[in-house]
Amino acid sequence: MDLYEVYTGSRLDVITEEVLSGDEEHGEEHQEEVKEEEVNRDLPTKEAFVVVSERTETRELSSTSQRFSTDTNDSLRFEAYVPSSDEEGTPSPDSSVDGHEDVFEEHKESENKVNNIRTKLEEKVVEMENFAGHLEEIFLTVEENFGRQEQHLEQHCNDVLQTLSHRYDERAAALGEEKKRKLESLYTQLLGCGRTLDASKDLIETAQELYRTEDKRLFLQAVMPTMKRIEEFAKEKPDLTLVTPLEFDMPLADLSDVKTMMDSINIVPAPSAPVINPQVSNSATRTSLRVCWSLFSDDSVEYYELYYRPVLEDTPAADSTKGPDVFNVKVKETHCSVGELLPNVQYEFWVTATNTTGISPASEKAVYVTVPSPPVIRQRECSSCPEAALIRWESGNTNPVDSYTVELSETGTDGQSGVNESIVAVPTCESLIQLQSGRQYLIYVRAVNIGGPSDRSEAFTVSTTGTIFHLLQDTAHPCLSISEDGFSMFYGDEELPLSAMTFDDNTFARCVAVLGDLIPVRGRHYWEVELEEDTEYRIGVAYEDTQRNSYLGGTNTSWCMRHVLTPSRHKYEFLHSGWSPDIRITVNPVRIGLSLNYERGILSFFNVDLEQHLHTFYCSFLHYVHPCFALDNPGALTVRTGVEAPQYVHLV
Repeated sequence: MDLYEVYTGSRLDVITEEVLSGDEEHGEEHQEEVKEEEVNRDLPTKEAFVVVSERTETRELSSTSQRFSTDTNDSLRFEAYVPSSDEEGTPSPDSSVDGHEDVFEEHKESENKVNNIRTKLEEKVVEMENFAGHLEEIFLTVEENFGRQEQHLEQHCNDVLQTLSHRYDERAAALGEEKKRKLESLYTQLLGCGRTLDASKDLIETAQELYRTEDKRLFLQAVMPTMKRIEEFAKEKPDLTLVTPLEFDMPLADLSDVKTMMDSINIVPAPSAPVINPQVSNSATRTSLRVCWSLFSDDSVEYYELYYRPVLEDTPAADSTKGPDVFNVKVKETHCSVGELLPNVQYEFWVTATNTTGISPASEKAVYVTVPSPPVIRQRECSSCPEAALIRWESGNTNPVDSYTVELSETGTDGQSGVNESIVAVPTCESLIQLQSGRQYLIYVRAVNIGGPSDRSEAFTVSTTGTIFHLLQDTAHPCLSISEDGFSMFYGDEELPLSAMTFDDNTFARCVAVLGDLIPVRGRHYWEVELEEDTEYRIGVAYEDTQRNSYLGGTNTSWCMRHVLTPSRHKYEFLHSGWSPDIRITVNPVRIGLSLNYERGILSFFNVDLEQHLHTFYCSFLHYVHPCFALDNPGALTVRTGVEAPQYVHLV
């Protein structure tokens, strides 16, 4: 360690620690001992000092430097050392900052390149995994076919050996019978020869006895019969030929059937008909299907041909002579992914197996269906309140679907959202969803069939800050015009003739009115109505089955606030069953708020501009009610929904 003495009016002894890097070849690290001495605190000024440690050896110099400052009243503290611009080989502070920025940009660019390369590598890895899976499937198919061929050859060889063994046994049995017959015949002939030899032996012995007889008289008496016997025996010629040949008859064996069997070893039988499997869940997309089948036999198959065509409503699935064109795909595996199909369309599939001998019969036909198209949310028919939302949609598919899935996500301040909840197995094209008050949600709908779920529908935004509903066009009087957004109604000056009006059971006939769609949730609802001072109107609520040929408020199925212009004043009535209390309103409201509370059974009216309570109906609603609106003279009316109920509304 090197020590430097720095003078600023007095002597300051400083000992600093330095770390010397050793020889790169050996990787040794050296560290000198560290000593500390007390710093003189009586220095009048504060200055920055540089302590540099150098190692004077033949090796490359390695040094560390550090800048620190000292104050007379403070303890020793260190500050970062910034080299001056005039030092040799040292950049200026400005260039250092620029260098840091350049390094940061280069680092960011390098990081982006690394991320891109990593993404490409991940894609390549996925492709390689898919390719490896495909090769594995081919390998399994080839191995299965080879095993079947091996079993077939082994069975064929066993049949040939069994046939040859049977022929050998038959031939050996025939030779045994022939041998037995020959031996029996030779034995019989041998017995005959033995009897002849015995007779000859008797004659010879008799003749020898006569020859040895000394009595002449006896000799003459016996010699004559003996001579006759000898003459008669001599006349008989013995048959010395074998009665049976010694050679065995060796006919050529008829091995034509064995030859046929041997020749058929190289002939593979045609495969039997495959069995196509029913469609499994989540095996399709909008434009593709995965079809699987099986071969319940030991037949050898070189490839399969999959045939398919769409099923038309007017063409039976079993009729193979009519209908659209038939497409086919040749594959080697027992499965196939068919693409370029139409969404939510049924297709019938059948398959054949082929080898060197021929083609199998076709399998039974199986019907598969692609994934449905995304549903279309009918925004005009959707409604919501602080506690729930009623979502309605159209299927968007010609073929029926099994069910629907509703997905909802709560949007954050950054607009990002994720699927927080899913409602599955919805059987109809509407769903009542329970939500939290004061939130905003994105609603999506999917159609589901056996092939899988469809893509998500277009997002529908639901806000639960207030009640949102639309005017129902199918309930409107023919003289009313409903705006495109479903929140405004117009009653024109031109009177339509009765013949030009079209009425049905759901439209109002006497009162120029319309109903609003309210979701069936027994909570608290609030909405507002904007209109002109000189507009005569009726606003309130009514049951769905309220009479269409009566006035709003004139029956016990509706509650409404009525405004009537008289020559002297503005008259306001709050009608139910045709009865109204005597109420006078001094300031004509042009913006009216309506608060409906199912639990408490109240319907209140407010002057929004003045925050003034006008009137409250107290009743027990037996059924869900709809907002109702009517115009008694030409004019316009606008409904403001999704408005958060003011605080003064809750005080009623």
